[in-house]
Amino acid sequence: MIDIRIPDELVESQHTYAGEPGRAFIAALPERVRETVGRWDLTVDGAPLHGMAALVLPVRRADGTPAAVKFQILDEETEGEPVALRLWDGDGAVRLLDYDDAHGTMLLERLDSTRMLSTMADTHQAVLVIAELLARLTAGPAPDGMRTLGDIAAEMLDELPGALKAVPDPAERAVVERCGGAVREVLGEPGDRMLHWDLHFENVMAGGREPWLAIDPKPLAGDPGFDLWPALNNRFEPDDVLWRFDAMTEVLGLDRERARAWTLGRVLQNALWEIEDGRSLDADDMEIARLLLGR
Repeated sequence: MIDIRIPDELVESQHTYAGEPGRAFIAALPERVRETVGRWDLTVDGAPLHGMAALVLPVRRADGTPAAVKFQILDEETEGEPVALRLWDGDGAVRLLDYDDAHGTMLLERLDSTRMLSTMADTHQAVLVIAELLARLTAGPAPDGMRTLGDIAAEMLDELPGALKAVPDPAERAVVERCGGAVREVLGEPGDRMLHWDLHFENVMAGGREPWLAIDPKPLAGDPGFDLWPALNNRFEPDDVLWRFDAMTEVLGLDRERARAWTLGRVLQNALWEIEDGRSLDADDMEIARLLLGR
């Protein structure tokens, strides 16, 4: 009998942010763990890990190979993850070993969870690692059927007029409005590359076959400029924003004006989420936008 204790933090985050689907996911998780381990002939090999939305269980396969099982809700974001991982096939990203279409459960190669890129002391070097990974991950087109940046951007612009009315600070309102203006300028060319969407320092782990590999994509088809924001916001340093932006656009070979517009699009996306949830706008995001708009 496999007895896995679901971490309290995961239970709380699923109940708080995912609502009824999150509660159903947590309730079904103990049995799903038992069924998956048995069906894939796995042996539990350590304590479970977790983020805000997933449980990751270290395991060994029947031949002794170390691996990890990721349990998560199957939704619009997570349904694209196995598609992206299969497309990348381990080139810059964790390798997908098996997949349960019914529940979205993934069997992945085991990485070193104690060595995330966030542990690298040199922030400039960490940003370059992310840039080099993004250059590989976004090198090819996304497959047909992937959600698109064009659709997401159009929806953001539709929401923007109403959202602006809910921003009480005129300076912040002006920044958000200018972000929308930047997106309008590039809306007709949203791109078709496979994007990771969430490549921050804790979504890069040390691997055995490569020094660093990306995990946890929330993929969509679009312009690689939309993938730069996490490395600007993580371990935020205002005096470093423009260096990071320039370094990443150089490594990826991006047109800086287009990349700037799509990075402002990420700020806009975050702002719309904050406004929808009744929260204050993120001060770091506002500063990133001001710096990019001031160029």
